[in-house]
Amino acid sequence: MRSIIVSDKQNNMKLTKVIKESFPNMPVSALYKALRKKDIKIDGIRVKEDCIVYSGNKIDIYIIDEILMGAPIENSGKPRINFTVVYEDRNILIVNKEQGVPVHPDRKQAENTLIDQVKQYLIDKGEYYPRNVNSFPPSLCHRLDRNTGGLVIIAKNRESLKIMLDKIKKEEIKKYYLCLVKGQLEKKQGELKAYLMKDQNKSRVFISEEKKPGYQEIITRYKILSYEPQNDVSKLEVELVTGRTHQIRAHLAHIGHPIIGDGKYGTNDINRMYKVKYQALWAYKLYFDFKGRGMLDYLKGKKFEIQPDIGI
Repeated sequence: MRSIIVSDKQNNMKLTKVIKESFPNMPVSALYKALRKKDIKIDGIRVKEDCIVYSGNKIDIYIIDEILMGAPIENSGKPRINFTVVYEDRNILIVNKEQGVPVHPDRKQAENTLIDQVKQYLIDKGEYYPRNVNSFPPSLCHRLDRNTGGLVIIAKNRESLKIMLDKIKKEEIKKYYLCLVKGQLEKKQGELKAYLMKDQNKSRVFISEEKKPGYQEIITRYKILSYEPQNDVSKLEVELVTGRTHQIRAHLAHIGHPIIGDGKYGTNDINRMYKVKYQALWAYKLYFDFKGRGMLDYLKGKKFEIQPDIGI
């Protein structure tokens, strides 16, 4: 157990922010798990949810020191590894994430996330030392939905994270996906344009053909790789030109070709017909189209690709 006295500078801050500032290497998952279990007290009173703290408050945190200093949460022994390494060097790690595994913790899923597993992987290799406050915690460069499988880039140091985020923003990292959709699209390949609005409260997005307040433009390119008439299913390669939340899933459903197995934007009757456990969507290829000069220039022109088992 550790205790914190809220300073004048931290007055009127959120409880979670104060704790994160005090223990920057602690997994966020550990914090939310402690909140759910009421393992955090303010002035002797247990708190269940996030709240505001004030100067002079005493925060008691009932989390073991190893986790406070950054070790991943463990259910029994080490976290189960749900990824395979596709590429690794001293700066970055590219992994193939299994479907059903969240990339980072949230209030619903606080344990055995991809980033927890990567931390444990690097601890075992002797490349990450959670007890050392100067040891950089491996960080996601982008995200995948829980039920989307495939390639995820993780930075091993602060400079690599900065560069990768900039490359993604400048569209110098091309992302390609494989998916199975219901029906046959009219054109063999095309570029879809529309507008997307994210509803945070409903945890879903909405698509419009016209620009509306709060909507952002989305561009999704696709190419039909094959079509199975007996199942009425098309296999597509999809390139994200813009990378909005749930873009591929919502955009394809909007044009009448939902991804097989997608419970949020698809059709339940169709999903039951194919009896798939997860949405048939995988981030299967990355191409590093780097411009300019920098520490990661040696990756320029490199392509990383997996071949997921996408049969129905």
